[in-house]
Amino acid sequence: MTEKILNKNKNGMVMLLVLLAVIVCGFTGMGLAIEASAGSGPLVVVAILCIFAAIAALVMLSGLKVLKPQEALVLTLFGKYIGTLKGEGFYWVNPFCSAVNPASGTQLNQSGDVKSDLPTGAMGKKISLKIMTLNNNKQKINDCLGNPVEIGIAVMWRVVDTAKAAFNVDNYMAFLSLQCDSALRNIVRLYPYDSAPNVDTTGDGLADDGSLRGSSEVVAGRIKKEIQSRVEEAGLEIVDARITYLAYAPEIAAVMLQRQQASAIVDARKLIVDGAVGMVEMALERLNENGVVELDEERKAAMVSNLLVVLCGNKDAQPVVNSGSLY
Repeated sequence: MTEKILNKNKNGMVMLLVLLAVIVCGFTGMGLAIEASAGSGPLVVVAILCIFAAIAALVMLSGLKVLKPQEALVLTLFGKYIGTLKGEGFYWVNPFCSAVNPASGTQLNQSGDVKSDLPTGAMGKKISLKIMTLNNNKQKINDCLGNPVEIGIAVMWRVVDTAKAAFNVDNYMAFLSLQCDSALRNIVRLYPYDSAPNVDTTGDGLADDGSLRGSSEVVAGRIKKEIQSRVEEAGLEIVDARITYLAYAPEIAAVMLQRQQASAIVDARKLIVDGAVGMVEMALERLNENGVVELDEERKAAMVSNLLVVLCGNKDAQPVVNSGSLY
């Protein structure tokens, strides 16, 4: 299905004036003909023709269409697609044409928790060409390591081909929502929640440090491409996709928090030990260079032990003063 734009129908004002003139002239002529008829056959015929002209003009008034900016109207005539009206303006089309919008009245979770005061189907048969936001509910998905995570995305999208949106799918809004859920599941399963060793997230056969938490921009980009490939036939364009919520599922959240805390403690301890060892080495080198005191290996070991206890302990050390001989 190829979209056809009706560019020659933006003559609504001219047709409105013409039809109003026909209606006025029709009813005026009908009244004059009836008054002057008095048994005259030709004047009765004129009156009947005036009535038909006025009725035809009234019927043709239903072909007047008004569009606001970023709105479109898909038209069919006796079941055949004849074209699309796009852009703001006052149009006139065949009054027997009917508008088609399969998603009319469909309500999705648009723009998060923002609620519109408009009733369901307030747009009628017009198709909005504005950028809209789809914020689907959070999903529970297993990452590549099998850990359940909860994730939500916001997808910015718009209709770019009204013919495909109206005729290629049953309901393009519901179709988009389903494809967003499916694409999200396919991409999330390729990544761990946090960086993990020996995991290939790019498909090149090499381990990398990609993760849902640390590579959110990359993940969002892949989700966008995946959704776009699925909704191309529906005439939709995915403008952007962003991760709005990411967390471990409640059943493992507490355990994973302990794991993260343990990992942070280990990293901190490692840093403290590396620094303490460096300080001990520096102290021994300075004492040896300046000749402050000569220590045998046993005394050096005791000094190293004491310094490490002081530098690596969780609490402040309590000093013990030795006033006797070193030996």
